[in-house]
Amino acid sequence: MNRKEPADTPLGDAFHLYDTTLRDGAQREGISYSVQDKLAVARLLDELGVGFIEGGWPGALPKDTEFFARAAKGELKLKHAALVAFGATRKAGTTADADPQVRALLDSEAPVVTLVAKSDLRHIERALRVDVDEACAMVRDTVEFLTKEGRRVFLDAEHFFDGYAFSPETSLKVLDAAAHAGADVLVLCDTNGGQLPLGLAETVASIKEKTGFRLGIHCQDDTSCAVANSVAAVQAGATHVQCTANGYGERAGNADLFAVTGNLVTKLGLDVLPTGGAAELTRVSHALAEIANLAPYTHQAYVGASAFAHKAGLHASAIKVDPLLYNHIDPSSVGNDMRVLVTEMAGRASLELKGRELGVDLAGRPEALTSAITKVKRLEAEGWSFEAADASLELLLRQEADVPVEAPFQLESYRVVLDHRPDGEVVAEATVKVHVGGQRVIATAEGIGPVHALDAALRKALSPHLSWLDSVELADYKVRILQGHPGTDAVTRVLVESTDGEREWITVGVHGNIVEASWLALCDALVHKSTTVA
Repeated sequence: MNRKEPADTPLGDAFHLYDTTLRDGAQREGISYSVQDKLAVARLLDELGVGFIEGGWPGALPKDTEFFARAAKGELKLKHAALVAFGATRKAGTTADADPQVRALLDSEAPVVTLVAKSDLRHIERALRVDVDEACAMVRDTVEFLTKEGRRVFLDAEHFFDGYAFSPETSLKVLDAAAHAGADVLVLCDTNGGQLPLGLAETVASIKEKTGFRLGIHCQDDTSCAVANSVAAVQAGATHVQCTANGYGERAGNADLFAVTGNLVTKLGLDVLPTGGAAELTRVSHALAEIANLAPYTHQAYVGASAFAHKAGLHASAIKVDPLLYNHIDPSSVGNDMRVLVTEMAGRASLELKGRELGVDLAGRPEALTSAITKVKRLEAEGWSFEAADASLELLLRQEADVPVEAPFQLESYRVVLDHRPDGEVVAEATVKVHVGGQRVIATAEGIGPVHALDAALRKALSPHLSWLDSVELADYKVRILQGHPGTDAVTRVLVESTDGEREWITVGVHGNIVEASWLALCDALVHKSTTVA
């Protein structure tokens, strides 16, 4: 059986950071975890240092049953967290020990069980179709049975806030039944996600004062207040907070584990993670997004790529003096980095800071700095965008600062044609003529589209001469058609993301022709890589 104790944080059992990504988070549209995925997610959450990991609903879902079975056999060794099985109270008209789903909770061998129970009179009468006394008996019997079997039990009071507003006596009876039967924590659930922070905090404080019970909070994000509601509940006395990685969950999602944790640690001073855990927030967030097969949300608080990105020149001027003037925390404290974005809004401070970040020192070189600003603003006006294309910007700054950049090849010409074959297949063929290593090389290749064919032909021409080329792959390709000014043609902007297995970089190309725009971005990608080769 996995360990019962929560994570070895300075707060110990006094505060619970509880993750339900594998159960509630998995209900998000587009997420379908395999059992292997679930094991990988649990390991990452344990590395981060959460206190409790809710693994799913054994007995109700086959994948969850298998997950707990494999965990019990030793495939999941938790260093910090306790594994939690989720399930419902016994059904009406039976006993807890005879209910197969309650038995499945025991069979999971999880040391902690979270039971969900209706706490809204309307749900009790209309969904469960029992009276309040029977609903409380279902709670009481199941909690007593599981605690006698050596399990620690938490109770999720479903629809609590709506139910408490409708019939406070009923909701309090459900909490009382669970507490006196031995439940450790009573979790107040904003199941419909309709609460706002001030009202929710007032309710939590009131329940805390009336009952003295240990309270937890579980918030959905239907009003975009799940994080704020969770933090407000903690401030009002909750000492157990349930979240999901990156806010995953059904409908609008759940309270985001990383935003909630960031706020608890940096704003409330609560040491809810083991030493060094906060600095792992960004890494773990992105790793969990990868397992979910979802792109990380760039504007996510604390851990998003844009969370500490500054665009306005006024911001950059202040950051140059002191980074904390426009950053609410030190980004490194949550494993993130500050970035300065260079656009047509850039001032001298922005470009100087960005140059420093990219390894091109423009300080004390006013003429080079002025020339670089003028060029960036002119290119931005023509449709170029450097805020997402650091590699292309670095090449531009090197040129303006007279830092030598030797391209690994020179283009003579290229040609791309499309072949519509009798069977309906459309194949692109590209021919490139380049000068590399003192030789003139001609290469032809086919591809599923003109850009793919062009990339293949270029690689075919260069591979014998550039030993590092095989390690470079095209990771992403984005195209945007930009409308020109009245009386002008539209232009195409292409962003190319490349990787060599160790790092990624993005380059940009702009032209009225999509193939030429792509060629410019592809060339910049290879030139940038060549500057990093010893």
